Amino acid sequence: MNLPLRPDIQRFIGEQVKSGRFPTPESVVEAAVADMRDDQLNGLDDATIEAINEAEAQADLGQGQELDSFRHQMKRRMA
Repeated sequence: MNLPLRPDIQRFIGEQVKSGRFPTPESVVEAAVADMRDDQLNGLDDATIEAINEAEAQADLGQGQELDSFRHQMKRRMA
């Protein structure tokens, strides 16, 4: 199968091969498709992915709460 790709995507694939991360351009594409398939199988909807991304961004800014504190709070709620 031959797929025409935009120049920026071709460049990215070439960089991945050149860096040694992947042995061939085909392996880069296969890995990307496998990741997409895994994402679908994991069943994460757009809202969940957005919430995860927001939480990661907050953590990067030092916001949020410590995991132990969160666990303690959840245990109290569930009791």
